[in-house]
Amino acid sequence: MPPEEGHAEIKRLIKQNAELIKQNNELLRKIHRNMVVGVWMRIFWYAVLIGLPFAVYFYLLEPYFEAFGSSIEVFKTGLNELPGLKGIDQLMERIGGE
Repeated sequence: MPPEEGHAEIKRLIKQNAELIKQNNELLRKIHRNMVVGVWMRIFWYAVLIGLPFAVYFYLLEPYFEAFGSSIEVFKTGLNELPGLKGIDQLMERIGGE
């Protein structure tokens, strides 16, 4: 093989390698962007899951408890009077006491 053909083959391979590197870089950037977006979406989702019950209580339920002259303690006492929940509380106390 003459040197000119060898150089042409090397140039072709270098160009092909450069194109593959560009494609690889684009894919890596997309993967990184998707990972960053995924992390922020997961943080947002957990914040909603944790914050939503508090928001529901403070903005929706608490005004009704106050309007009826009741409090969350009365509500909890009422829940404990339910047969299934009272048994669960007693069971948890027995398990915790052991």
